[in-house]
Amino acid sequence: MQLKAIKNIFHKELKGIYPKEEIDSFFYLLIEHFLHLERFVLTLQPNLVVTKDEEEPLFKALAQLSNHRPVQYIIGSTTFMDMNFMVNENVLIPRPETEELVRWIIDDLNTKPKKDELKEIRVLDIGTGSGCIAISLAKHLFQAKVVAVDISRDALKIAKKNALSNNANIDFEIMDILAIGTSGGHYDVIVSNPPYVRESERNVMRENVLDYEPATALFVPDEDPLVFYRAIIQFSKNNLVVKGLLFLEINQYLGETIVTLLKQHNFSEIELRKDMFGNDRFIKCRYGR
Repeated sequence: MQLKAIKNIFHKELKGIYPKEEIDSFFYLLIEHFLHLERFVLTLQPNLVVTKDEEEPLFKALAQLSNHRPVQYIIGSTTFMDMNFMVNENVLIPRPETEELVRWIIDDLNTKPKKDELKEIRVLDIGTGSGCIAISLAKHLFQAKVVAVDISRDALKIAKKNALSNNANIDFEIMDILAIGTSGGHYDVIVSNPPYVRESERNVMRENVLDYEPATALFVPDEDPLVFYRAIIQFSKNNLVVKGLLFLEINQYLGETIVTLLKQHNFSEIELRKDMFGNDRFIKCRYGR
């Protein structure tokens, strides 16, 4: 069958589920992954024919897309900070917004005075998931010693594989932030993108997220949406050096509430920053005044 005919079938079957541009993106990701073809191949070879064996994984992927399975889980990987990360249903798919948080941390730490350039920076990533934050920081901050923790052993297995494939030196540990009080570590930077979507917000989320991504990494109860932030803030008070930095990704509707909570716990220089979509999404602050 001609490849362009398969592309037309994708559009016919997925129309009404995804926008046209997203269907194009799915198709090109899949032919690159399964057939090792560049996205511009149909421009150069409009009548390109693929074999039955080559068709098979494309149509299997189409069936999964029709059932809302994320394309990243279908191909088993995604790109974050120009690196490749393995993903499956045990970890969240890294978002572009989280790249913004990582770039903020990198930019902030790379503007330190020259005298601090060789000083080791101890960084802790709480709820590491795929390891995308921790690995990106380890790759871009040569002076950083990074520790990454998660409650899920299955997630840590993926994160360790991603660290290995991206040649990043990370110390991974199992940890439940809701159950731990203090720790032996004293960190210069703590970062976390914890669960923050309220249960009542499920009705505005897409099926590909609700049906496939791990709910424990997404949702918090409506009656206690700050449960993870309170734990992280308390942990940070016990484990950050004086004037150490805390970076958080947050629910867009709870920014001012979290700022108030941080002020109550002796954090200062609090900056609430919007994401690329204009939503309150990130917080940076220091412990101590």
